[in-house]
Amino acid sequence: MINGQALCPACNLKKGSSVTELRRWQADALVDLLRNPSDFLCVATPGAGKTTWALTAARKLIERGEITGIIVVVPTSHLRRQWATAAARMGIQLDHRFTNGNTVVAKDFDGVAVTYQTVAASPLLWRRICTTKPTLVILDEVHHAGDDDHLTWGPALKNAFEEAARRILLSGTPFRSDRKAIPFVRYDEERKAVPSYNYDYGQALMDREVVRPIAFPALTGQVRYREAGATVSLDLADADDERLSKALASALNPTGEWIPSVLRRADEELTRQRSEVPDAGGLVVAADQGKARAYAQILARITGEEPTVAISDDPDASELISRFAKDSTRWIVAVQMVSEGVDIPRLAVGVYASRIRTEMFFRQVVGRFVRMRGTEDETVATLFIPSVQPLYGYAQEIEKTVNIALAEEEERVRQELKEGGVQTSLQVDLVEPLDSSEAVHHATILSGEEFTEAELQRASAAAEQVGLPSSVSPAQVAQLLRMGGAGRVIGTATVQAPHSGSDQGRTLADQKATLRRLINKKVGRLVYATGQQHSHVHATLNRIFGDDAKTATVQTLTGRLDQLDKWLEQA
Repeated sequence: MINGQALCPACNLKKGSSVTELRRWQADALVDLLRNPSDFLCVATPGAGKTTWALTAARKLIERGEITGIIVVVPTSHLRRQWATAAARMGIQLDHRFTNGNTVVAKDFDGVAVTYQTVAASPLLWRRICTTKPTLVILDEVHHAGDDDHLTWGPALKNAFEEAARRILLSGTPFRSDRKAIPFVRYDEERKAVPSYNYDYGQALMDREVVRPIAFPALTGQVRYREAGATVSLDLADADDERLSKALASALNPTGEWIPSVLRRADEELTRQRSEVPDAGGLVVAADQGKARAYAQILARITGEEPTVAISDDPDASELISRFAKDSTRWIVAVQMVSEGVDIPRLAVGVYASRIRTEMFFRQVVGRFVRMRGTEDETVATLFIPSVQPLYGYAQEIEKTVNIALAEEEERVRQELKEGGVQTSLQVDLVEPLDSSEAVHHATILSGEEFTEAELQRASAAAEQVGLPSSVSPAQVAQLLRMGGAGRVIGTATVQAPHSGSDQGRTLADQKATLRRLINKKVGRLVYATGQQHSHVHATLNRIFGDDAKTATVQTLTGRLDQLDKWLEQA
């Protein structure tokens, strides 16, 4: 009954025949958006469902009579089609073939999907289109408007859309304003964007609905290059800031031994993954188009199968990406076309062979591999990286957001109860890369922990001895061996949560519901860390406190949190 509307047959059919069930974070963010009439920046981890959320929000705003038109702005042409396809499934028709020469949107479309370049080319046209009728503007991956190469996009967006009825801004990664501030985004005193709603990788991993764990084998090796007539030889892992760009260029040179050996390792890992998931795929992110083609030739020799090559010079690149997402071939090689926004859930193995060392780009690449394919997806993704800083540090930090998310939420809940109520891109010098040795395994990073080659070999032997399936990676076995007493104590990250105000006005039932949600998240983290069953953990808590979560008091619920903290520290 709550969805009942008096509509003509055509409008009724336009709504579609399905109801979108939102994830919890999407429902919470939607409530915040509908309460907040100002610009809304939603930062959510790749794969969380930002597109679905934004389109659901658009439908709600249409139903409330706040808007009658939609403009979706995206960074690449491929994403135009992706948005239009997703919108059509929800009964919203977006013209993804619109050009500035059209000047007006056809009446049988609800809106358009265009690129930032298109808007920047004619901002006054888009100002007229968005003011002709009440329009919602959705700026996807809005951080691109602050890129060094696109500094004209910001002023164009402001000129085009400052009079729009509503604006939704989307991003998959937290971002800073190190150049020109992006219009419609709020910043804190450290020039970091302030989201209206944030759903990061740590929160998503705890929910076990959106993202999967990921391991980072970090590979080193000997490289040589010539500079000013002198030949320099060093270990990739030992390269300092001054020599790193030159060493990395030598390692990524397709004529050396390093990158072919990395591709062989990655293909072996993909074969292991495909023994359990037959259509698992791999992605190589190359530094430039020439290297992308060269890497594809190397992979063809290794696998006997021609990989897909998606580069911007190819007019069919978007179609090739879509085809790869649906088929079961092994590898796709790209430069930046699949760094963000592109949804290929079957990706399980990757090689980071890009020269870009910014945290934002690295996280965007990681986002291609962590999307779950359903609640039964037990895959642990693998991304091979050069053993260099800052990439090595980024890999260590990524999963630490899990502990930070938990610490923030617990601190906030306990405080409420107590109260009663700068990115830098790598610049490659004019240096002649000579050659490189085969890649040497430096360490694998899983859940923020480092596992050496010796540990992984012992883990592989143990897994073979007890007959574990091939889907269980050596890093996972090594992690379990450490938990069994063979490893070191791992610290947990803590942060100081901001003051969140009094609980005055909140009912006791609401307070207890918040505590139960936090308990469930901590139980999920404990299950992830130890391999226990959810039911076993809850049964043990019931036995200790003499009640169950439904009948527990606030006192015994907080006692459960304390007990879970002890168990997590031991784990």
